[in-house]
Amino acid sequence: MVTSQREVEDLESRRKIIIISAVIAALVIVVLFYFLYQAMSGDTVQPVLEGAIRPGSPEFEQYRSKIVLDEPEAHEAKRGLGDIWMSLETTARNFTGRTLSGLEVKGAVVDHQGKAIKERTVIVVPGSVVRELGPNDTMPVQVTLEGMTDADDRANITMEVVAFKFKQ
Repeated sequence: MVTSQREVEDLESRRKIIIISAVIAALVIVVLFYFLYQAMSGDTVQPVLEGAIRPGSPEFEQYRSKIVLDEPEAHEAKRGLGDIWMSLETTARNFTGRTLSGLEVKGAVVDHQGKAIKERTVIVVPGSVVRELGPNDTMPVQVTLEGMTDADDRANITMEVVAFKFKQ
């Protein structure tokens, strides 16, 4: 089989175009994943429960011990981008004798010195599942934390009530 110089040049030209296209496509994918990773691990504004009773208030100290969170459990997994996310879960119990129309909970992963590595505050009442938490009722609470690495000293987890609001 005899191939002409022209056919050889055409094959080499097509091969170069395919290689260049593959390299450009790979770069676009890498850049896309980088921006997605940055967007997902970036700090977001923490929600605030308007008109809630907060630490420092006499009512907070009076009722805080009656809004009980069970011992939290954590589930963690690695994502394809290399970071680690954790789901902190517990059960909230309302022993105040009043209906809660708002509940704000902070979850954190702490190191061996008790310093927070990652923390997040969520408003669990009102939420998509529960609109209010009646006296002697319970509800599951979940806080998801993202953006940790293998190098982080993840020694323990904590969850605490940081604000609450009673139904009027």
